[in-house]
Amino acid sequence: MKRKIPPSVQSGLKKLGSDIKKARLRRGIKMALLAERAGISIETLAKIQRGHPGVSMGHYAMVIFGLGMGTDWMNLASIKNDIVGQFIDDSKVPMRARDKKEK
Repeated sequence: MKRKIPPSVQSGLKKLGSDIKKARLRRGIKMALLAERAGISIETLAKIQRGHPGVSMGHYAMVIFGLGMGTDWMNLASIKNDIVGQFIDDSKVPMRARDKKEK
């Protein structure tokens, strides 16, 4: 059974693919060379540039690496960028209870 991709995920992947294509063109890298660097076929690279959801994250990562963009994307889900996760963690911390001082 094929899962339906939420529209926000689809648009995010399309933007990522478009950004990858723009980065490739700015660098003057041909599709064949980038595909070779990433260890994928030209067809898979074309799917990535269109934001196809069926392409593995590993392939997306290899293309980004092949563009020389490093590993900045690896911090997307880091603690410092996870505001919701931080809020949930903070809400689990017990409040410090103090005894009332007697006069």
